Amino acid sequence: MTKILIVDDEPDILEFLQYNLEKEGFEVSVANDGEEGLIKAHSSVPDLIVLDIMMPRMDGFEVCKELRKDPKFDQTIITFLTAKDEDYSQIAALDLGGDDFITKPVSPRVFTSRIKALLRRKKSSDSNIPDQIIQIADLVIDREKVLVKRGEERIELAKKEFELFCLLVGKPGKVFTREEIFRKVWGTDVIVGNRTIDVHIRKLREKVGSDYIKTIKGIGYKFEF
Repeated sequence: MTKILIVDDEPDILEFLQYNLEKEGFEVSVANDGEEGLIKAHSSVPDLIVLDIMMPRMDGFEVCKELRKDPKFDQTIITFLTAKDEDYSQIAALDLGGDDFITKPVSPRVFTSRIKALLRRKKSSDSNIPDQIIQIADLVIDREKVLVKRGEERIELAKKEFELFCLLVGKPGKVFTREEIFRKVWGTDVIVGNRTIDVHIRKLREKVGSDYIKTIKGIGYKFEF
């Protein structure tokens, strides 16, 4: 049974979210603040964690940062609950290692649908990466050979284009912030222009297809199929 941990300091929200997820057959545990959430996460290692941002004792950002330091949570999905239009919070949440965010208030149907979608992405990502080969949609990506193919057609990508594409494809549906892309593809020691990512994204869309790479306005990019 898929295990989900919800961390929020508002009892009504906890009860509401827990009830709707348990109706869908998930095993759900809850915590009332960040410190309790961290303890419960370490004891059960959930498949997915829902974190409110503003909480006493330890906020959601701190909890996520601590969890991402521990390799046993590498495969755990972390999604944040954020107030509507809190762009800064959303960017910070993703940059700290969060996989997604859900804006409040949220209806039961939308909430459970988002959780199911996140779990499907994880399953797809896990099952589509045998060794160094990724096969997703109509594309085959060979990391070892630095090769992308569509059927028998070879798609020529420059080194950074290939690295950027592998980053996005490696976690379908995950929103990567611009800061995260810079850090993982170019590294912290390399200074590049602000338009570098935009140029590489444009070239990738021209070569592999414009439907796969989505722009999340004000935040970054994600791969969808």
